[in-house]
Amino acid sequence: MHTTISLPTRLLAGAAAAFAAAALIVGLGASAAVAAGPNTNFAFNARDITGGSGAVALTGGGAFSSSTHPAHSGGGFRCTSPVSSGPLAGCQTGQGVRWDSDSLLTGTNFKCLANEALKPVSTSADTVVLHADFYRAGDGIHESFNANMFVSTHDIDDAIPGVQNVWVQGVGCATAAVHFGS
Repeated sequence: MHTTISLPTRLLAGAAAAFAAAALIVGLGASAAVAAGPNTNFAFNARDITGGSGAVALTGGGAFSSSTHPAHSGGGFRCTSPVSSGPLAGCQTGQGVRWDSDSLLTGTNFKCLANEALKPVSTSADTVVLHADFYRAGDGIHESFNANMFVSTHDIDDAIPGVQNVWVQGVGCATAAVHFGS
């Protein structure tokens, strides 16, 4: 007997498997990071990162040490509207499966809105600045995009109403549910 699985079911199964793998990677990476010394753990859920070009949703977490600079983190990633410029240019609505950290950055310059001036942000006990790899399903183990991002427990951009505590380079900022701990 031959069973046919519809394309949406296949996509959902693939996305679920990729997210489960990313969660395992984050867990194992966080365990290895904890063994290395004093670390800060973080978790977040950002549903609508926007302000520049397109929109993305990110969820995830991990661990980092600002004194020794390792970072082990990752999670789920999805473009919720087409991204037309910046490092994630070409990501279409519905694309994206996972992200993982490439390196911990001491800081970077960012802007939440396309027409803002750049502002600095630095890694600290309550803010993590990362260079991350973003993956689409069709690209397998090869990263589709690379971009800087940050996650913070507090508002990083006082010039914009509301709380802007997650940012992705070229896309923008969002208010996210964030937890940091040691």
